[in-house]
Amino acid sequence: MPIIIDGKSISAQILSELKVKGSQLEAQHGVRPGLAVLLVGDNPASETYVRNKIKACEEVGFHSVVERLSDFVGEENVLERIHNWNESKEIHGILVQLPLPKQIDEQKILLAISPCKDVDGFHPENIGRLLLGMPGFLPCTPAGIMEILKRTKIQVSGKHVVIVGRSNIVGKPLANLLYQKTEEANAVVTICHTGATNLKHYTQQADVLIVAVGAPHLILADDVKPGSVVIDVGTNRVPDPTSKTGFKLVGDVDFEGVKNKTYAITPVPGGVGPMTIAMLMQNTYLSAEGKVFNKY
Repeated sequence: MPIIIDGKSISAQILSELKVKGSQLEAQHGVRPGLAVLLVGDNPASETYVRNKIKACEEVGFHSVVERLSDFVGEENVLERIHNWNESKEIHGILVQLPLPKQIDEQKILLAISPCKDVDGFHPENIGRLLLGMPGFLPCTPAGIMEILKRTKIQVSGKHVVIVGRSNIVGKPLANLLYQKTEEANAVVTICHTGATNLKHYTQQADVLIVAVGAPHLILADDVKPGSVVIDVGTNRVPDPTSKTGFKLVGDVDFEGVKNKTYAITPVPGGVGPMTIAMLMQNTYLSAEGKVFNKY
């Protein structure tokens, strides 16, 4: 039987550890980790994501601030909020919920966040630090995948890891994490995408297959090497007339068709998803601790 990797359980363990660490940091140094979240507009999906992040802050005892602005807000107003949070001693992490309205330059906003408060790990300085193997904040989803591999004792050193997806949020940073010359990485990495003329040619070679493209059931049983580890990052809404909501969540991998061919696999939901928020909380704690950028 395959190992079904329980991301919810791993995430809960990490949050429990952070609650203790955060409490100790406040008791010993008077520093309570604080996260500021900016939400522009009334996108229901974004509102749900923000609510889950604030709930996680409450769970671990972190300070949190949410600033909600209208769809018609000007870019200067957004930049002003970020500047204030950059200067605040109570705020250690800044997160701008994407997407932003068309009148606002997303890249300009993300660049305005101080790298030492960039808990999403999207600032070019943090991406550069990742590439060079220097301390910095890691993008949350790739960091969560690395934590899953570590805590389930799945060794990737010397193994062939195939990543399907080349986004700046998952594919590219994850590839850089996996081939670092460290004990928990040191993998041979192939990064490919849906533009490959024969995607199966690559996925069938993977000792560890990681799929992050946002295409429901892109990967079928015949695409997977027997005994491999499959990490499914995709979260896709598909119609389901039997559900109260009218839809269900599925991954980029056909879980039911693929699982019995694998050594281990993550489900959707309940696999990688919960780890992303856990890593956001971890980055916020690390920022408050002040050692990543040697603030103290």
